[in-house]
Parts: sequence; structure tokens; C-alpha cells
Amino acid sequence: MQSKKITNKLSKSLKLQKERMSVVLNRLSTLYPDIKIQLDFTNPFELLIATILSAQCTDARVNIVTKKLFQKYLTPADYLKVPVEELESDIFSTGFYKAKAKNIRGACQKIIIDYCGKVPSTMEELLTLPGVGRKTANVVLGHCFDTPGIVVDTHVTRIANKLGFVETNDAVKIEFALMKLIPKEIWVTFTHYFINHGRNTCIARRPKCNECIINDICPSNELS
Repeated sequence: MQSKKITNKLSKSLKLQKERMSVVLNRLSTLYPDIKIQLDFTNPFELLIATILSAQCTDARVNIVTKKLFQKYLTPADYLKVPVEELESDIFSTGFYKAKAKNIRGACQKIIIDYCGKVPSTMEELLTLPGVGRKTANVVLGHCFDTPGIVVDTHVTRIANKLGFVETNDAVKIEFALMKLIPKEIWVTFTHYFINHGRNTCIARRPKCNECIINDICPSNELS
């Protein structure tokens, strides 16, 4: 009997969370009607490289770097033909350039050897590439292979916690928790709603709660 009561309570809580998430998504969809990924790319390989470079770097900076980078390096083999120091120099302004260069070259080598020179199209395969975690894999899968996934970055982590949908900074736990609250058909779009809201309004050190379209349902709002 006790177990049944707990199950009913959890089911009710999940239903309420889904309803509140629906309100959040409806409002953010109005605020950001033409939302899309900010990274520039023309194929899965370019998006993979751009996403690796985007770690701890703005999309705007990555786009500046990849504009020249993608003209110079067309295939995975191209990244292996030059000395690593040259690649490091080419991506220097994205930060953490040594680690990123190492991961890019490692991923390229793996793609050539194990995947016939093509970016793999499953989560399991993508996770075998150096420098690729679930965040990067979900970006590539969602925008290139029509496989929906929720990308959890710092903005998604912060806002999901502020809104009380999760109580953890563990990206994987957040991803799976949000998957229960959001319809699968908008998983990819959802990510861009939270990312853009984090950049424009729910800014980490100075949230603009007075301008926030969802401040009335945010338990963390700083309105007096």
C-alpha cells in the first residue's frame, strides 16, 4: 500500500512538471520563434569539428575560426596531413587549443580507420571518438541524422535547476530527466530555447529576472 502511494505521488509530480514545462516551452517558443543552431556547417563532419571547438568558447568565435578552417581542411585526412602545431595555430583563438587539436586529430583518425572516412550516425559509435561526449553526439545526431536528443550545456544546466526541473549538475542525469518532461519531437528545438534564454536573459551572474517571460513560474527569480 505504501509503495502504491509513493508511485501515485511520483506520477502526480511528473504530470505537474510536464504541465509546467509545457508552459515554459510555449512562452519561449513565442519569444524565439525562428530558433536554430548558431554554429555554421554544411555537413556532419563540419558540425562535429565545430562542436568540439565550441567547448568553453562562443559560437560566434567558432564561426569566425571555421570559416577559414573548413576551406583549408575538407576531409578527416586533411587534419592529419599537417603538423599538430599548425592545427593548434589555426584554432588557437577558440581556447584550449592543444586539447582540441589532439581530440580533432584523434577523432579524424578514428573516423578514417573505423568508419570509412564518414562521421558515424549512432550515439554508441560517436562516443568512441576522442573528444566526443553525449553533448557533442546529440548535436550531430539531432542536426544531421534526424535522431532527436537533448543537448545539456551550461545554460541548460543552470536554467533547468533554477526552474526546479532538476537538482543536479550531472549532465547525463539532467538529459534523461528532461527527456521525461519534453515531447520527443521538440527535443532538439528545446535545447536552443534554453541556450538562447541563458545567453539573453537568464545570464549566469546577472539574470534579468524583471525582463524574463517565465519569471512568474520560476522559483529562483530574484524579483523583490
